[in-house]
Amino acid sequence: MKSGVFAGTFDPVTNGHLDLIHRALGVVDRLVVAVAPRPEKGVLFTLEERVQMIRDAIGAEPRVVVEPFHGLLVDHAKARGIAIIIRGVRFVSDFEYEFQMALMNRRLDPGIDTIFLMPSETYTYVNSTLVKEIARHGGAVDPFVPPNVLERLSAALRKAATR
Repeated sequence: MKSGVFAGTFDPVTNGHLDLIHRALGVVDRLVVAVAPRPEKGVLFTLEERVQMIRDAIGAEPRVVVEPFHGLLVDHAKARGIAIIIRGVRFVSDFEYEFQMALMNRRLDPGIDTIFLMPSETYTYVNSTLVKEIARHGGAVDPFVPPNVLERLSAALRKAATR
């Protein structure tokens, strides 16, 4: 059984992320979606909330496991017997950063390879930062996030505005 890991902050998970998860399942038999804490990014949702939103969005897909991780992704992958890291690449600028990370991960653990996947052109321009910015200004984000995320995003932004 071929396993892969798809890691990110997912603050919040978008339809672009879900597209990549489904594409990854065409390459691997089992996928671990690893959610990074990344407090330095000023995340809107807690780690636990982000894990739960992804679980809810994916539903009962038995080939996907969603879990938090801390530390180096290669260590997380190795501890689970995973030799494939899945990364999404939307633009050439993404590729430059992702290529550097892939080479460093290979240096840290030569037994782990990175596979780059492109999202559907429908989601190429979608990212969590833009989704939050649009939502903060009252724009419609329902085309970009699953329904469960739309509800939580609206609630989180209302809560943040009252602070």
